[in-house]
Amino acid sequence: MGKTCYWILLAALALVGCQREAAVPWQQTSLSAAALETMIYPPFLVDAATAARYRQEGLTFRQQGDFERAIATLKIAAALDPRNPEGQVLLGWTQHLAGYASPAVTALKTALAYNPDHVPALNALGIVYLVDGQLEAAVETHTRAAALEPDNEIPHYNLSLAYQRLGQQEQAIAEAQTATQLEPSNPHPWVALALAYWSAEDSAQAVANYRQALSLDGRYASRAYLDHLEQAGFSQEQIAATEEIRQAAKP
Repeated sequence: MGKTCYWILLAALALVGCQREAAVPWQQTSLSAAALETMIYPPFLVDAATAARYRQEGLTFRQQGDFERAIATLKIAAALDPRNPEGQVLLGWTQHLAGYASPAVTALKTALAYNPDHVPALNALGIVYLVDGQLEAAVETHTRAAALEPDNEIPHYNLSLAYQRLGQQEQAIAEAQTATQLEPSNPHPWVALALAYWSAEDSAQAVANYRQALSLDGRYASRAYLDHLEQAGFSQEQIAATEEIRQAAKP
């Protein structure tokens, strides 16, 4: 190696060393999560008004059954106002309805990262877990939601379905009973309660509670109508068991 090249190499190494030394104080600085978030996405980039418009457009697309356009539009809304949990919940729930469980979980967890006590996000995330078969995660998430908002029927109803699938029938009955007390005019909790009793081998109580659901909505007399329970969080096995109860509840 020539002398000229040698001195150039030494100078370059010295420069790198100086740069590293200069970087140490910054690297050792402790920044809060909020400060780091502000650096990554500064407030001046937020456009809440435009985000609200995109959320409304996305909701319209969803109501029209155009889930792909709805998701694309809601992603723009979330990008324009990422700290708004409502936008993330709307996006996540739409992804769930379209059958995209993993992206839905990501969006709903993002909402909870900004607001850990946001009950709508917890409700939605718990349902996504339930439908996806992640039962322990569903129980944990809905339990949190119920603790934050005890008068909310949704987590108790979904906890009943989750506990029933886990084989914990006493808990399933208790949660469904709470759901029926909180929202007695909704037939879904009564069907969940009937299912929980049926799984606990108490056919009399199962039939009695199913008939209560029938008194609220006569469509439960039809086998074809039971298929809609999939949209209400029931698994195929739970729908099949509900059909057995329906048969037993016939006059």
